This record gives sequence, structure tokens and C-alpha cells, in this order.
Amino acid sequence: MSSHEYDVVVVGAGTAGCYAAATIAREGLDVVVVERKTAEEAGHIACGDALKGADAFPDAIPKSQIESAFTNTGVDHGRFEIPSEDTVLEIPVPGELAVIDRWEYGRKLIEGAENAGVEFHYDTVVSEVEQADDGTVTGVVGKHRGEAVTYDADLLIDGAGALSILQDKTDFEDATFDTNVSYSQFCSAYREIVEVPEPVEWDDALVFKPTERAAGYLWYFPRTDTTINAGLGFQMNEEPMKLVDSLKKDLRDRPEFEGAEVSDKLGAALPTRRPYDSATAPGYIAVGDAAAHVNPTTGGGIAGAAYAGQYAGEQAIEALSEGDVSEDALWRYNERVMDHFGGRYAALDVYNILSTAVDVDDLMGLLASLPGENLAEALYEGSTSMSLTLKLKSAIKSFGYWRQIWNFYETKQLADELLAHYESYPSHPDEMARWTEQRDAIMERVYETTGADPKY
Repeated sequence: MSSHEYDVVVVGAGTAGCYAAATIAREGLDVVVVERKTAEEAGHIACGDALKGADAFPDAIPKSQIESAFTNTGVDHGRFEIPSEDTVLEIPVPGELAVIDRWEYGRKLIEGAENAGVEFHYDTVVSEVEQADDGTVTGVVGKHRGEAVTYDADLLIDGAGALSILQDKTDFEDATFDTNVSYSQFCSAYREIVEVPEPVEWDDALVFKPTERAAGYLWYFPRTDTTINAGLGFQMNEEPMKLVDSLKKDLRDRPEFEGAEVSDKLGAALPTRRPYDSATAPGYIAVGDAAAHVNPTTGGGIAGAAYAGQYAGEQAIEALSEGDVSEDALWRYNERVMDHFGGRYAALDVYNILSTAVDVDDLMGLLASLPGENLAEALYEGSTSMSLTLKLKSAIKSFGYWRQIWNFYETKQLADELLAHYESYPSHPDEMARWTEQRDAIMERVYETTGADPKY
């Protein structure tokens, strides 16, 4: 068995892990990223490739070091295809957009982290988490090409992705770390990179289309005008979909994909739930998908993961400088995440919950009746200023959907109330129980209003 000692061990070479490690390494601390994939495969991750917030990235790995992976910066809106309503909605999307080559982006991230002084250990599968008698995490155990290996560290950063195995192996009994996590709160997704013979007409748009399930959608995101990321997903609390067959059927029905060739295929699970209430424990911080730092309505999580990584890295530096990796010492990380995007994502989750309780045709009729600007705000910002009067005026053009419009209005009020509650996120773990009790009372009203089954 081989042993290693570092100030910090990061598990997972994704966006959050690389930004956390680079942030720490730039301060002169010893940090290693442990990655299960080979050096050649690292960075190859199933993703829709769409990036919202493309204009801003943390300085630990500057945008200039990854910008070559931005293959289409001309996208500026979403295109919602609603066949049941014979409608196409063109809606603006707030913030700078881009579509990227995710594998190239992943490689550039790793290169940027290496430039900051980070070590990478590939082909290493972590299987156990080590803890001291007081519950503080002290390292991990795994295998590198069949040989047992241990990593002792003052702090562990979990960037191991959705449904991280590290969380199954860690005893969080004495921490506030969110363990109310189930596979049913996640989405199963599949995507292909498709090369089309002629340029598509919608290379300036992110294209969305409903599946036969309300809590799911097809996407067509143009890396270039002839290279398309095509995929779909569904919420795991529903009956399984045949993702590959469903995608191929839709591709066959689209004339622009006639004669197309598939260059890459990949599937994954991703969070479509609110961010973890707390992603810290003594000696432990979870980041990115491992803490559900993903927009639950779209699955987008690259920008959030980058900033979560930065915040985790900065909190690690402060904690290690003071020789204190207790939950109290790491708590500020949770506050920064919730303040930046976590509260907004929690509010967006309310709309995800609503979608599980309505018929797909009713949902599409509802979307077709809403103004594009307000729909964009609801999907990306967690709230919209759309008035009830405007909603009812919109409903006139979709007579028969008034009940759904009213339900959306009531749901929007609760989403706003939840967002306001997240603005009072506790400043200390001792205050967490009271805060979650109040939050859960709001969620009970969400379930009552939407008719959805409880998600948490």
C-alpha cells in the first residue's frame, strides 16, 4: 500500500474540483486531485455543453485559459418547440451564453489547475473515507491500478459528482451536512454529439422540446452550425424512459439531421433538486454536482460549480491557516453559496416540483400562454415580476388553461417566499434546525398548491 500526505485532497477533476484545487494551490498549499479516469479520459463528462454566465469565471483558472473551448458564443436566446400547441417560443436568456466543447473545456481546466500548482493522480478509485474519533474527516482510501493507496489530509473536498460515493462512506451524524438525498431527486440524461451535413438555421439558439414526460425535455445545443449536442433527460421519480430510442426517434423526425453522423455518446445522472442545505462537515466540503449546485429546471451547473469551487478553496485556506477545520470554521462556505446562487436555485426547484404534478400537454399549453420574457425569468432567475393581470390576459389566448395559469401564479408566490427565506440563511450551524423548520413549512404549502408528491 502506498501513502500520500497533503494539506487538501480533492476527489474529482470536474469544474468544482479543479477550481477548488487551483484556488488552494495558488496560496502555496499542497493539494492533489484524485480522479478515477485516466489522464486521457479526464474531463470527458456528459453535459449539454450550454454555459450561462460565460462572461465570468473565478480568477484561479482565468477565463482566458479555457476560452478556446467556447465554440459558439453567438447564442443569445432559447427556442422552445411546443408541437402540441403548434408553437415555437423565442425567449431571451439573461446573461452571456456560450456553447462549449465539454471535453476540451475539461482538459483546459486541468491544464489551468496544473499551472496553479495542483497535482493530479489519475486511475485512482476512492472507496473509503477515513475519520478521526470525533468525526473529523482525515483522508480517503482507494485503489490505483489495483494497488491500495491512502491519502491523509487536513481537509477533503468532495467533487465526486452526483450521488457521490464519498457521502455514503462518511458518518455525518454530528454535522448538519444534508443527508436528505435520494436518487429520485436526480435526473437521468443521455447526449450525443451529432455532425450534420448542412448548417442548421438555429445556430444562435438553445433549442428545447418536451418529452412525453412533463419533468423532462429534449435539447439541441449548437456547438457550431454543424456540430450539435443533442440529448434528453427525465426525473428519476418517474417511470424510466428509453433515452437512446427516444432521442433517435426525434432525430429521425427532424429534416436537418438527415445524413448526420454521431461522433460521441455519453450518459450521466445530474441533480435536479435544491442545493444541499449544508455541504460542510468537520474536515469535509462538498462542491458542484456533489452538493447539487445545479439549476434544477435546466440542469445547467458549470458556472455555479466554478464559484462553489472558489468559495470552498478560499474557506479551506482560511480554516487551515487557523488550524481549525470544524464545521463552524467551514460554515461561511455555505453562506456564500446560498447568497450567490443557492437560494435562487432552491426557488427554481419549486417550478421543477410543479412540473411533476401536471400533464405534459397542460404544461406546454401553460408555457405557450406566458410572455417569453417572464418565462425566461422564471426558468433562470427563480422569480418573475409578471403580474396576475398580465397572466390572465395571457390566458385569453390559451382558453382552457386558466386553471394552470392560476396554479402557476400561486406557485410563483411561494417561490418568491422561499427565495426571501433563503436570504436569511443561518450564519451558524446551531441556527440550522430552526431555519429548515421554517423552510419546510413553506415547502408543505408548495406541495399542497401544486398537488405534487413531497420531494424531500
